[in-house]
Formats: sequence, C-alpha cells, structure tokens
Amino acid sequence: MKTLKFTAILLFMSLMACKNTDKKVEVVESLTTYNIETAKTYAELSIKEGGHWEGREYIDGTFKNINELKVPAEHTDHSWFIRYEGPGWESNKVGYRLYLDWRNCIDIFGKVTDSIILPKVGQDGFDSYHEKSDWGMDILKAGKGLGIGAIGRYVNKEVLHFNNVDSTFAKVENAIDKSTVSVNYFGWKTAEAKIDFNSVLTITPDQLYTKHTIQASKEIEGICTGIVRHDVNYFSKESTNKKWGFIATYGVQSLVPDKLGMAIFYEIETVSEVTEWEHDYLLVFKPSTKAISFYFLGAWEQEKDGIKTEAEFLSYLDEKLNELNNTNSLK
Repeated sequence: MKTLKFTAILLFMSLMACKNTDKKVEVVESLTTYNIETAKTYAELSIKEGGHWEGREYIDGTFKNINELKVPAEHTDHSWFIRYEGPGWESNKVGYRLYLDWRNCIDIFGKVTDSIILPKVGQDGFDSYHEKSDWGMDILKAGKGLGIGAIGRYVNKEVLHFNNVDSTFAKVENAIDKSTVSVNYFGWKTAEAKIDFNSVLTITPDQLYTKHTIQASKEIEGICTGIVRHDVNYFSKESTNKKWGFIATYGVQSLVPDKLGMAIFYEIETVSEVTEWEHDYLLVFKPSTKAISFYFLGAWEQEKDGIKTEAEFLSYLDEKLNELNNTNSLK
C-alpha cells in the first residue's frame, strides 16, 4: 500500500532569520508515516525543482511535495512554481487551496468522491483542474475577492491584499484526526501599518468546514475575512444569545455552473462590522493581538451525499450555529 510521509517537526524561526534574503527552498525530512489511502484529511504543498527562474516565471522542473517553504521573492501569481498556486487541504467531503501570493484568496475544489484527491490536482497541466475530471474540479471564481474565508485588510472601503510582504513561510502537517496549513507573514504592509501575521487552517474528517485561526502582531483596524460576491441569495444570522453568527450565500455560483453554498461562522464579540464592498461580503475584526478563530465552508451540490437545496443548506447552517452556541467550537 502506498504511503506518503510528512513531518511532525515544529517550525521555529526568529523574525531576524525570517527577514533575510536567502531564497533557498526548505525541505524537511519526515519522521512519521501517513497512509493516504485510508486518510480522511490531507494537506500538501508541492513545488517545482530542477528548473530555473526567468524573472517571475519558473521554467522547466518537476513537482515535488515538501513540508515547509520560504516563498521565493520571485514568486507571484501564475509563476508556474507551486502546483495549483499554493498549499491545499481537504477532507473526504471538500477541498480548498490558498493562493500563496499577493492575492492570498482561498478557492474551493469540489469533490465527487470521498477519496483523497489533491495529489492528482494540477499534475496534468497548470489549469487542468478548471475542467471536470473523475475527482471533481475547481468550482469557485474568486476574481478580485477573498474567495471564501481568506484574510485581507479593509481600508477606505477597499480590501487590501498581500501585495507588500517582507517574507512568507508556509507549512503543512497531517495527522489521523486533522490536517493543517500554517502560514507566517512577516512585514505585511497595508496603508500606514506594517505587521507580522499568522494564519492556521485546520480541516477534520467528515466535515465541510475549515477552522481558520488568525493572529496579528499589532492591534490594527480593518483585518477582515469574507465571501466573494456573486449574484445569488445572501443570508446573515446571529444567535439569540449573541455568541455566534454566520454570513452565507447560496445559488448557482459555481464554475460549472451549478448550486454552491458558502458560509462563515464567526464569534460575535470578535467582529466590529458586518459589511460589504464591490467584490466581497465582509466580516471586519476588532483590533487585537489575541488569536481569533472562525469557520468557513463550501457546500457543492455534486458532492457525494451532499447538500442539494437552499433549504438543506440553511438547515445545516442552523445546526452548526446551534452547536457553536452550545460548545463554542465545531468538532
């Protein structure tokens, strides 16, 4: 039986070390064995090696999975360096990917199978995952928005992305009960502020949602997350005890096109404003240096045994909202 190996080593790095100009790709040997054929979650990061940079593009080379990466200064959107443009993570229900460049949005891989699919994605051509295959396809058009559950900064009625960052480090980890993507951004500059920022994305078996835990090094206004705007129904709800709430959209908004639901659950006391702008429905967080957690999800009608109607989607959201209000977390 085939297995893949992943590290259990924690990534320790000082701010000074992170801000150096060394472009070396870090590849860490694994110490534990993870059986992908029986797994219900998986996270991966795959880059090209054996080629070379020509300006912003990586030419030639072959993909190799790694556990940790300091993003090269040359890397940007469509550099052909990272397979499907960033780290990916999935449960047996759904998959996600983070654009590990200035866009920093999160996309959805719709799955028609409950098997692990990410090792197949993007192996047969850079844009191949935009076409339907035996595992499913990329189903979300993020455009200039945040996609689903990504981070930006809302300043002067505009969401600022990660255009100006001193250095970015990414790491993936896999365990029996969860898979995790961690990203550390050093020197993220937006408007007048420059901060360090940490993002941890965790997915668990049998679930649609990702838990996203964020933390800023300084208190600044405008850190936000959101859902990309399409021409479909929008919903928002707060629990009667004012502990948790959600924003959501549902309708024909996938790239197929067919029905897709998206939602974010948030702790009400952490949010200063629920708003919108041209490209996204937004949750704006209160300034804080404490860790803040929220949950986001995509629910595609072609998912195996999945949610197929708006009524089913809203019922699912109410169920999860009730769980959050009673336990303050989702299992």
